[in-house]
Amino acid sequence: MSNHRIGIIGGSGLYNLEGFTDQNWTSVDTPFGKPSDAFLTGKLEGRDVVFLPRHARGHRLMPAELNHRANIWAMKSLGVKWIISVSAVGSLQPQYHPCDIVFIDQFVDRTKQSRNHTFFGQGIVAHIAFAHPICENLRQILLKTAQEHEVPCHDGGSYVNMEGPAFSTKAESLLNHHAECAVIGMTNLGEAKCAREAEISYATMAMVTDYDAWNEDHDHVTVEQVIEYLHRNTGTARKLLTSIIPKIPEEANWPAHDALKNAVITQRDVWPQDTIDKLGPILERYL
Repeated sequence: MSNHRIGIIGGSGLYNLEGFTDQNWTSVDTPFGKPSDAFLTGKLEGRDVVFLPRHARGHRLMPAELNHRANIWAMKSLGVKWIISVSAVGSLQPQYHPCDIVFIDQFVDRTKQSRNHTFFGQGIVAHIAFAHPICENLRQILLKTAQEHEVPCHDGGSYVNMEGPAFSTKAESLLNHHAECAVIGMTNLGEAKCAREAEISYATMAMVTDYDAWNEDHDHVTVEQVIEYLHRNTGTARKLLTSIIPKIPEEANWPAHDALKNAVITQRDVWPQDTIDKLGPILERYL
């Protein structure tokens, strides 16, 4: 049996999963700095699982403070081959209601943090294919599981990644609404880019907590409102994850698992040793 692990990134309440046994908090040092928190490893439905509280236990990190490179490097070093992201989002269209799940398939980048969304540089250049940023194989498992459980959900849509921590202005929200984007959040794009470079399959459960500022028929988003729906969404996510985990295959042989195969442009004989050492598990199979 493969010892490949399944990663889950989400809110602190998620790791209280029924049947999640052999739990152990593991700290990981990375050459890219500190991850959000220690990683909770254990067994769920017979599979090895690694959980990371995205904003740290107690929600202590703002979206712009998340170290995506450290988080994903650590996941890779722990043997993670699949990552399920559970994320709170605002709705940009009337059909996406609070407590619905949107299984997104695209991103729109509204951040200024792209330099922190790649492992490469310092002598090694890589250009990954990112036209389809979500692993479709994993997305379909998530979608079909939600449909089986009759959870209100939607197939596809674009996630606008803003920086925050403030929510959108009305003008920004209207632009995203009229562009026919589906949801807006502050965290997933950096994770998805780093996961692709790390050859980890990545997919998002975008869980709606509110209507963004575009919708005059609803009150503008408040922290209290978001927290109320977060708790409801967490319960739904816990229920779905226990059904999703057994459906993920044992072997890591999807296209996302070979994303670097033709992406590194720099000639192998000029790769700096310091950069090779820093990239560690990212480049291991190509050395």
